[in-house]
Amino acid sequence: MAIQYDASRRLFHLQTDDTSYAIQIAHGGYLAHVYWGARVRGLKLDKLLEYKTRASFSPTTIKDIPELSLDTLPQEYPGYGTSDFRHPAYQVKFADGSTASELVYDSHRIVPGKPKLPGLPATYVERDDEAETLEITMKDPASGLAVVLAYTVFEKWNAIARSARLINNGSTAIEVQRALSMSVDFAHDRYDLLQLSGAWARERYVHRRPLVPGLQAVESRRGSSSHVQNPFVALLERGADEDHGDVYGVSLVYSGSFTAGVEVDQFHTSRLFIGINPFDFGWRLEPGESFQTPEAVLVFSAEGLGGMSRKYHDLYRSRLCRGTFRDKTRPILVNNWEATYFNFDADKIEAIARAGKELGIELFVLDDGWFGKRDSDNSSLGDWFVDRRKLPNGLEDLVQRVRNLDMQFGLWFEPEMVSPDSELYRAHPDWCLHIEGRRRTEARQQLILDLSREDVQDYIVKTISGILSSAPITYVKWDMNRNMTEIGSAKLPPERQRETAHRYMLGLYSVLERITSAFPHVLFESCSGGGGRFDPGMLYYMPQTWTSDNTDAISRLKIQYGTSIVYPVSAMGAHVSAVPNHQVGRVTPLETRGHVALSGNFGYELDLTKFTEEEKEIVKAQIALYKEIRHLVQFGDFYRLLSPFEGNAAAWMFVAKDKREAFAVYVQILQEPYAPLDRFRLKGLDPNLDYELDRDGLVYGGDELMNAGMPVPQFHGDFRSRVYRLRAK
Repeated sequence: MAIQYDASRRLFHLQTDDTSYAIQIAHGGYLAHVYWGARVRGLKLDKLLEYKTRASFSPTTIKDIPELSLDTLPQEYPGYGTSDFRHPAYQVKFADGSTASELVYDSHRIVPGKPKLPGLPATYVERDDEAETLEITMKDPASGLAVVLAYTVFEKWNAIARSARLINNGSTAIEVQRALSMSVDFAHDRYDLLQLSGAWARERYVHRRPLVPGLQAVESRRGSSSHVQNPFVALLERGADEDHGDVYGVSLVYSGSFTAGVEVDQFHTSRLFIGINPFDFGWRLEPGESFQTPEAVLVFSAEGLGGMSRKYHDLYRSRLCRGTFRDKTRPILVNNWEATYFNFDADKIEAIARAGKELGIELFVLDDGWFGKRDSDNSSLGDWFVDRRKLPNGLEDLVQRVRNLDMQFGLWFEPEMVSPDSELYRAHPDWCLHIEGRRRTEARQQLILDLSREDVQDYIVKTISGILSSAPITYVKWDMNRNMTEIGSAKLPPERQRETAHRYMLGLYSVLERITSAFPHVLFESCSGGGGRFDPGMLYYMPQTWTSDNTDAISRLKIQYGTSIVYPVSAMGAHVSAVPNHQVGRVTPLETRGHVALSGNFGYELDLTKFTEEEKEIVKAQIALYKEIRHLVQFGDFYRLLSPFEGNAAAWMFVAKDKREAFAVYVQILQEPYAPLDRFRLKGLDPNLDYELDRDGLVYGGDELMNAGMPVPQFHGDFRSRVYRLRAK
């Protein structure tokens, strides 16, 4: 069994194949955190919880037990106001205006499988024997507040999913002011904090810093997970690296504003937390109502960051992503955006598609500009009908022209937005997020539809469904190009206005559930100005995300490296674009652009009709190679070999689950004169197998490749690369 309860010790022991997590019901019924780390048998885990008087300014919680203070007790879901001064996991405002509360154990149950979280994306099971769930009910003795803490243990995937449900069992309404998804107290602070931070076109850069006393956190207040921060943090023991050392990761399955971080207290203990951002958040609970937090996924690895990443990859790829395309290799596509922007007609689109077919491309995607009167980004969002000036015979005709080339057809939408210059806005000016009497701030000359409203949700579902039903469309790029301002809803009363942002996310998830369920044959890709909403919440509905609007191959080294810390490569869109690159102006060889983009869901984003004959041959070879190795790229084990954050080169590789096949990429950034002869080591191979290298036909032992390594290739010029295809003899 994955979950054991020892009644004599009042101890819960949660076990995966590699991990143990222990909880104890302490004196007074407080729920104490005991252990999280490498798997142990757990014979004496209750001895890990020590009670010692620490300081006079840590109040005694129970008078007869002076050594027990909530200010020093390691807790599972701490509150504030009754002797714990640290960062709370929850806070509730009661009818009398007070916010102090404390939770004590009431009951628990252990159930097979994993119950669904109503209205929220979450990891799941396909059979009840894949996981086991512990639900612990806590109650505040002085009020009607109850909290159900859920822990789902995925034994095979070595992960634990946590969430909380707050219930008002009292007789008056209460306001939830804070409701995090998880909190864990560690016994010391000898860790580094790792976060994924950046900006538009520079998403998910890796940042690592040692913990210091006080609060260190990342957060989004933008109404989305954002380009700036990602809903993930990890604690690394000092000295831990890619392959060695203890790593604790927490990832939030949510797409809205969040907070995540660590508080180091006066005794150098560390409190790790993640959840909905309490900033500008509130949720009114009438008697009998409940509030469900999003899910946090916890992963421990004793094999460094790489071990943690591969556990997240396996879980998210197979038990977070869903639908027809979860286990299918993805098509190679061409997107017309950087080829034409808004300036195109049906003949131009067909010409690009025809050129793509000749090169071996399988899917054409029509991007922004096909609807309303959309000649720039200043109009027509919300008017999802075909622009007959550009496509005089309609969308159906263009789709058929592309499909006559034996290619699939995909389409770009931005359904969550509305342009002030649109028929939709003129008909329904109250349908956007706004606060009456205040300016309606525009970004990218657009406003955000209020998805907390059911009528807006229904409009989006009906309109998008109508387009998808009108022609054989097999791919959708779902974009979202601004963050929230003036967060208010015309449909909500004053006491519920602080619920708007979270209600928006629940409305979005409802829309996505309805549309993706109605069109299971469509491959949906999430986008938000590139990677502004690259989070587990969106992956639940759409198995891949446009990684970044920055398509420069050298920029993508860091972006894709950082993204891979948590997210599987099968979730990343990666395209070859024109040079000079449209975002940074860099000129890189076509071979290098291809080699970097091969390490994702592969495609092109340029005018294929402008290729020279030499370039066509290079592209044909890239496409042929990807068709041979995409099963490895999308479903193999991923290993980071050299970090672009630490040197002048980046390298990574994919290894088949049976270790009989591998694909590696090496990229040198800048050329150095008379550079030293060096080697780089491969990972993940079987040391007892021999591997044949495609390029030179030589045979190498797996142990040799992982211990002695491969010679660093010698290049002439900047931004050069090489790929390695390995097959076991």
